[in-house]
Amino acid sequence: MPTLIVLRHAKAVAGLGMLDFDRPLNDRGRRDATAAGEWLRANHLVPDHVLCSTAARTRETLARLELDTEVSFEGAIYDNEPEGLLALVGEAPDEAGRLLLVGHNPSVHQLVHDLTGQAPDAFPTCALAVIELPGAWTDVRPGLGTLRTVHTPKD
Repeated sequence: MPTLIVLRHAKAVAGLGMLDFDRPLNDRGRRDATAAGEWLRANHLVPDHVLCSTAARTRETLARLELDTEVSFEGAIYDNEPEGLLALVGEAPDEAGRLLLVGHNPSVHQLVHDLTGQAPDAFPTCALAVIELPGAWTDVRPGLGTLRTVHTPKD
């Protein structure tokens, strides 16, 4: 049974005077991303493959997770469209039993809701949702997933 882990990037700087795409993590974001990587390892949820937005804050979040995993950087994740995220998940490699998607709100929050029919009221920075899916990645459809857990930096 495939497992999808959806991660909203960690907290970034406000970005005054810079492009949104280029915003790096702030101190809290760096701490939270490091802690998220520790949580993934402690819960035996290290992914086999990662889909990551190309924005600076998602790339830095991923680096702080300290995962030794194959990564695909996908510009479409930055477009922030839940349908696009669903399509990317459906194209994940068959051999990836656990897939991590690192992206942005509101699309990652909506993806969790679309796949499971439920989601927390809020999906703060560096929140993780763990979703079990039946069948293969190519079979992923709205409503087929089961939300196993949500982890936030404050948990």
